[in-house]
Amino acid sequence: MQTLTIIIADDHPLFRGALSQAVKGIAEELVIIEAGDFEAARLAAEKTPDVDLMLLDLAMPGVSGFSGLMSLRAEFPSLPIVIVSASDDGATIRRALELGASGFISKSSGLDDIRAGIQAVLDGDIWVPKGDFTAPEEDPGLAELIDRLKTLTPQQSRVLSMLGEGLLNKQIAYELGVSEATIKAHVSAILLKLNVDSRTQAVIKLSKINMALVA
Repeated sequence: MQTLTIIIADDHPLFRGALSQAVKGIAEELVIIEAGDFEAARLAAEKTPDVDLMLLDLAMPGVSGFSGLMSLRAEFPSLPIVIVSASDDGATIRRALELGASGFISKSSGLDDIRAGIQAVLDGDIWVPKGDFTAPEEDPGLAELIDRLKTLTPQQSRVLSMLGEGLLNKQIAYELGVSEATIKAHVSAILLKLNVDSRTQAVIKLSKINMALVA
């Protein structure tokens, strides 16, 4: 019998518990790995190469909005990631799908809907709340920015997220266990890919992507 492995990444223990309850009826053999911050979620995916699905909150310690999704999508391209968020407006849902999410579940959904969404993604489908979120990004500038962000490597996405949190190069280097020179090289590459001249402008670009998020 095949074992189903799911990572539940959310910083609220009560909601992790609710998601655990929702997935328990999906498979007889089920392994649930809980992560309370972004780094724990990334490490769980790294250490569990046969994981079947990740449920990811957009608002977690250690990451700034969509940059976590972008980083995980780049580092683990075959891992289906379903965003679970209280920010469930159309723009947020569409942006999550454009950045590589396999589905979107609102935190206001009932257990049956959560279970149905998870099962749909496990079956290879895309799951979103009722409504049409397939239309392209209306703002051409944002559409171009999303395309540019997709070109960042996993490490560059993490560095950009840390820049968004206001960390200095030496602080980022310490957190990632690399030299400050390596971080400077990453920052230079990020600026080039985003077509901006300074780290401040790069952070402003990132904030435009995350503007729709309220929780």
